[in-house]
Amino acid sequence: MWSKTAMPQPLQQLRNLTRRHFLSDMTTGLTGVSLLQLLSGRAMAAPEGWQPGRNQTHFAPKAKRVLQIMCPGAASHMDLWEHKPSLEKYHGKPLPGEENMVSFQGKNGNLMRSPWDFKPAGECGKMWSSMLPHMAEHADDIAFVHSLHSKTNTHGPGCVFMNTGHATEGFPSAGAWISYALGSDNDNLPTYVAIQDLRGEPPNGKANWTNGFLPARHQAIMMSDQQPIRNLRTPEGIAPRKEEASRRLLDQLNEQYAAAHPAESDLQARIAAYELAAKMQLSAPEVSDLSRESAEVHRTYGTDDSNHLKAAYARNCLLARRLLERNVRHVSLYCASRASGVDGLLNWDAHKTLKSDYERHCPIFDQPTAALLSDLKRSGLLDDTLVLWTTEFGRMPTHQQGTAGRDHNPDGFTAWMMGAGVQGGVSYGATDEFGRRAEMNPTTVWDFYATVLHLLGFDHEQLTWYHNGLDRRLTDVHGHLIREILS
Repeated sequence: MWSKTAMPQPLQQLRNLTRRHFLSDMTTGLTGVSLLQLLSGRAMAAPEGWQPGRNQTHFAPKAKRVLQIMCPGAASHMDLWEHKPSLEKYHGKPLPGEENMVSFQGKNGNLMRSPWDFKPAGECGKMWSSMLPHMAEHADDIAFVHSLHSKTNTHGPGCVFMNTGHATEGFPSAGAWISYALGSDNDNLPTYVAIQDLRGEPPNGKANWTNGFLPARHQAIMMSDQQPIRNLRTPEGIAPRKEEASRRLLDQLNEQYAAAHPAESDLQARIAAYELAAKMQLSAPEVSDLSRESAEVHRTYGTDDSNHLKAAYARNCLLARRLLERNVRHVSLYCASRASGVDGLLNWDAHKTLKSDYERHCPIFDQPTAALLSDLKRSGLLDDTLVLWTTEFGRMPTHQQGTAGRDHNPDGFTAWMMGAGVQGGVSYGATDEFGRRAEMNPTTVWDFYATVLHLLGFDHEQLTWYHNGLDRRLTDVHGHLIREILS
């Protein structure tokens, strides 16, 4: 043994360590470990050499672009996509365990069966609503997710949550994240386009396609058949040579200002938008000129239908296909708009008269959407295009007291995927036997988008933007791949 005087220095220091010294040193050490962990996490935010916006991915992608079809108003899962025989069997009886349930608009009545028959569709035999006969042609290509649930039962926050992964405004939309991650795949059209319905903007409007805290250039450009992009024509009286000289001067001034103020992304985005607008003077009129399509295509989509709402949506579907053909990265296509003074009039919010409401909305949606999907498949675009169908939440299996409609249900609803990397003819998860709650494989919006990003070649945990002290993600701090629907 060592004597006290001969004891080695490290052991002498250990012998003299008091409890106070130990606690103090432990706190300092853990702080260092935590900082090291944070720094290592930041360092692992993306694969080495990966740079956003340059058509680079974390791994080989299946999809190059996305079409997201959004039906605002909370389209009813058990009346469109998820057949519930128990609603037919127990129609008119109380929902077991929730006989006095109060939901968004008040007390609920008894269980209510779907007003329409369901029949097997495709080789997969998926039970399909008779209200969507054209869409039934694609049953073998679609992967349904029947077990989604939301954080909110209110339309505005619900739409924003479905589009951004956050129930509050100010966060980038999925399309903005994809624009940021991949960048443009063409020189004369926007990277991200939002096509709003003739009936108006969805709940919470432009918050559904905002860039949030990402640079402003990643916000969607609004465009539709009924609302072409404005201010693309050169004013009369300006000679081409004079306009070209003005642009050269502006380019010089803009470059000087950008070099002196590199942090002003809004101004740089506006400059980029003006430059893109100059290129779009030729490209945008061409892409939106639907007269270039054959009469047969117009008949297939229904662009001349006597129902002017259906015809308008059909023209927007045709516009969406033309944008995707020209490699626009993300196209958001809306079928319906925000709520009105009469529930269910302008969107899928069928509180009082489900049957008449959906007999108005389903024909608008069915033929044009099915024609768009058929076009993508026939042209080969579906091989590298990911198609999404979404809504903000579901509806109750009961009727609202005193009505023939259904109230909001955030606890269970359906979305689906189709196209690049997706296994068709499958259904993942399920709500309970009545459609009330996600029961089998409950799935979050974050899981849905983790899978979308995976198909685009990105690890959702590594696609981040540092904002307010946090590495923000489309999937927040959640998300797992839905591997069962991947091909």
